[in-house]
Amino acid sequence: MKIGFIGTGVMGTGIINNLLKHQEVGVYNRTKSHAVAVMENGAQWYDTPAELTKQSDVVFTMVGFPTDVEELYFGENGILTNVHAGQYLVDMTTSKPSLAKKIAEEGAKQGVHVLDTPVSGGDIGAKKGTLTAMVGGQKEDLNTLQPLFEQFSSSVQYFGDAGSGQNAKMANQIMIAGTMLGMSEALVYAKAAQLNLREVMKTLQSGAAENFSLGIYGPRILKGDYTPGFFAKHFLKDLRIALEEAQKMGIKVPMTREATRLYNELINAGYGNDGTQALVKLWWG
Repeated sequence: MKIGFIGTGVMGTGIINNLLKHQEVGVYNRTKSHAVAVMENGAQWYDTPAELTKQSDVVFTMVGFPTDVEELYFGENGILTNVHAGQYLVDMTTSKPSLAKKIAEEGAKQGVHVLDTPVSGGDIGAKKGTLTAMVGGQKEDLNTLQPLFEQFSSSVQYFGDAGSGQNAKMANQIMIAGTMLGMSEALVYAKAAQLNLREVMKTLQSGAAENFSLGIYGPRILKGDYTPGFFAKHFLKDLRIALEEAQKMGIKVPMTREATRLYNELINAGYGNDGTQALVKLWWG
């Protein structure tokens, strides 16, 4: 299969590099300079999404916001105006379930297989090829692409029809929102109590408080490292989607609402391009 990948951000770069270990990969990104790292590793550049789509059997997309996904797939010279029957489209952007369904419906009209496959695991998981993939769409399409997914994922879980992968990712982001808030408050509290923060983290990670956020992002905070494993502005986008979907379902998610408020405050303070761990900046310098 000829593989195309659109989106060479923090996560996309790691995934592409893992795919390149097994086959050739064509790439496109709005800013070509951001694709240099994967091009130096052997990826082939395409000047437009249309050109990449026409030359690929499988097109992966991983961009920033639902508006980017909408434009990429439904734009005047976007993916869905350049597909061919039998092709596979896999959107890995964390996006709206309703948009995933819309893409799948349009793809079906053109004989194209569509999966919504957001992932979790951050920049470390993308680099190591140990991401968790959450899949929505037709099960037989997942069966076909399973070997590709295993090149960058250690866990691939099918959840149901189109949009189901995105709903699973919303549950994932809701959980992460809780652990990010918990980590931030725990560190602020321990600092105020004049405890050794490295020893606090080591102790918490050896007990019931163990969690991914503290294990990965806690050490970065102590180093003053706020580079993005996942952009704060993108996490705010995810939380807003989760709130929107929760409202449609008629359920209350108060912790997620509070996390959304705090991340919105963080972005308004100018830290949107920092990693999610920058949340702690709301309480210390």
